[in-house]
Amino acid sequence: MTPFFRLAAPALALSLLSGCVLGGNAVLYPLETPTGTETAQRRLYVSSIEVRDVLVPAYAEDSQMQYRGPDGGLVPLPDAQWAAPTGAAITAELARALDLASTASVAAEPWPLSDRAAVQLQVRIDRLILNHDGRFEMGGQFAVASVDEVVREFIDRFEITSVVAEMPASPSALAAAYGDALAQLRDRILTRLSR
Repeated sequence: MTPFFRLAAPALALSLLSGCVLGGNAVLYPLETPTGTETAQRRLYVSSIEVRDVLVPAYAEDSQMQYRGPDGGLVPLPDAQWAAPTGAAITAELARALDLASTASVAAEPWPLSDRAAVQLQVRIDRLILNHDGRFEMGGQFAVASVDEVVREFIDRFEITSVVAEMPASPSALAAAYGDALAQLRDRILTRLSR
């Protein structure tokens, strides 16, 4: 083995491995709520909210963007991946969206201040899928816990559906469906916390 090959082999192996991991020419799509969907800041009866890590089904954690085909199996969208793990992306975006749209200070866990947040928000998503007919579904529960009993604790179930007109969906249409559903979830949480 020549000295050049000894030096070049690790770099070549790393390059090939990164191509496999990232799917070659995969384009990364961020998960974002649509801009302009926020109204005036909603006045909440809590001053601060810690958003706990959002739990999603195992199939939704895959970085490969996908939809459910006619036979019920998950079909990957070619060369399209989420920019961050889905659970982490939803947690960060939901915290940002709640913070911008409300009077409360909102941050994802771990809570960054020395005084703990007035409440903790836990979101558990049990269904997060785009169906082959264009129906996008996001369902689960959100719970508000208050260690110091600042508010009455509760659990609410949510079912959010929307329609993606273009099927099979483009990656940008799928990202938009996720973002729209997240904006609807944000609004439901704000409504519940402003009662």
